[in-house]
Amino acid sequence: MAINNTIYKTADGDITAVRKHLDELIANKELSDILGSDFAEGLNVWKELISRRCDEPFTLVILGDFKRGKSTIINALLGRPLAPVNVAPETYTINEISYGSPSINAVLKNGERMMLQKYEITRESLEKLIPTLESPIDHLDIRDNAEILKEIRIVDTPGLSDIEDLDEQVTNYLMNADAIIYVASALLPFSESEQLYLASHIQPQRFGMLYVLVNMLDALSSREDVEKIMARISQKSEAIVPNAFVYGISAEEEFRRKCGIKSNVQNDFSDYYEAEFLKFEVSLKRDIILQKDIIRKKRVLAMLDQMLRETHAKIHIFSDMSALDQKKFEQMTQDFEQQCSTISAFLDTKKPDIHLNILEMQQEAELWMYEFFAKLRESVLECRPTESEDDIAAEDVEKYFYSYLMDKVGEAYRTCLEIHSSRMNDLIERISEQLADKLGISELAEVSHANSVDRILSDVKKKVAHSVMNVAQTGTSETFPSGTMSSFKNILKKKKRTDIIDIALENYDDIRNNTVKDIKAAYQDLEAKAVARLEGICNHQIELGRNTFVQAKEMMGSFDNKTISETLDKANSTIIKASKLLVKYDLPDM
Repeated sequence: MAINNTIYKTADGDITAVRKHLDELIANKELSDILGSDFAEGLNVWKELISRRCDEPFTLVILGDFKRGKSTIINALLGRPLAPVNVAPETYTINEISYGSPSINAVLKNGERMMLQKYEITRESLEKLIPTLESPIDHLDIRDNAEILKEIRIVDTPGLSDIEDLDEQVTNYLMNADAIIYVASALLPFSESEQLYLASHIQPQRFGMLYVLVNMLDALSSREDVEKIMARISQKSEAIVPNAFVYGISAEEEFRRKCGIKSNVQNDFSDYYEAEFLKFEVSLKRDIILQKDIIRKKRVLAMLDQMLRETHAKIHIFSDMSALDQKKFEQMTQDFEQQCSTISAFLDTKKPDIHLNILEMQQEAELWMYEFFAKLRESVLECRPTESEDDIAAEDVEKYFYSYLMDKVGEAYRTCLEIHSSRMNDLIERISEQLADKLGISELAEVSHANSVDRILSDVKKKVAHSVMNVAQTGTSETFPSGTMSSFKNILKKKKRTDIIDIALENYDDIRNNTVKDIKAAYQDLEAKAVARLEGICNHQIELGRNTFVQAKEMMGSFDNKTISETLDKANSTIIKASKLLVKYDLPDM
């Protein structure tokens, strides 16, 4: 790692040189004329994204559900009440907090700015202000002279209460973030929806630094409770994002301590969350602030590398087509259209493969679920009362048993789907490649490659996550049948340990059998989405191919072969020069 960091420290020159090569490609009017406006527009989009990554301040984004204390964590970091707290969902704002003379401006979506006073960013004031504005608030631009803001910009986001309806603006901040803090609550320990959000939105970004802060530890009853919660969340985080740093804190108590405000909490484990917050701050300074330039350079270099590979592939396709004589090109176009007319029949021959593979996965998942419930029954039996001094406390069973049972069932659902993701990925991508081969556009399809399986599985996982979440919150669910739900509600109503466990055991077979039925429905849904996604890929590939042939025909009709050859060769030479500058860096795929 030290060697790599040494290399990245001197990367500025290479980044500048590659960006100049990108400018050369954009400025090459003949290249844009030959390859069309879409090609030129694509290069300009890359330039804008890379410029933003290079020029914007290093950005630390705070994410998490509502009521997790995100703003309080920011205020504790800064040591002053800066980020608005206790804001209602309907009045939330995204808050950009950066270095400067203290000020607050509401930046409206129409571009106008409105100066606000600190008292105006409270819940009550925002409720009155928002309806009077000509345009919705895009974000609050909050400036302050806190020392840490000289190094990083902090973005405070609204709660992510509905992962299917994730605000596009938050997604954009996430895509442009350099590091992430994800805030969980010790009182609502890592729900299925939170785990899914980490798996579907955070993990794929491959952030160099991710913190999971477990807030509100001061509200727990004992140090033993703290250790149980922290062990659970650490285990879950490790399974989803192995490089995450997990700390248990009390943002409210840390804010009070820094501001000299007397604590209103009495417990015997305050030393734990005080020490954890200090560890978090040390890591933030050591691993992010001191390393921020290297983190930024790695992400910029990865973007440049991706841009060069995509651009080279596109140019290579048109170069191959331009080498064909008119007759061969026309024949290639006719072959493509003829294959398009047979694609529907081709897909029909592949649907049985999908059905059989998913049926096999479903049967395997059902077997796993039966084995899982057998082991879970043993765990439930262990919770029954004994004469042992080490017996589980009755209040612990009352407090945690229901959420434990629901969490385990939800986790089993998700695990089945995750284990099968690799097999589904191989199947869908293999058929996609066969489609591209049949159409004769394999290289073109590779340029526009999209991970279809992740989208399919994400849809199914969201359904499962909402199912588990709805059970816990409202007692209704699309996925859990009514028989299972009545059993869960009976368990939840009981207050004594023996009642809770005995009722769970009495209804155990119904819970298991109905849950297995849910697995069957989930995999049927998976099959339908897989077929629909493949049809979407097919239509996309046909459109992509047709557009390419149209552009190639225009190119060959407007320019002579010599001009085309020289222009594309020059562009390739520029790309090769730029690519050689990046060879020494160990760059991940974007």
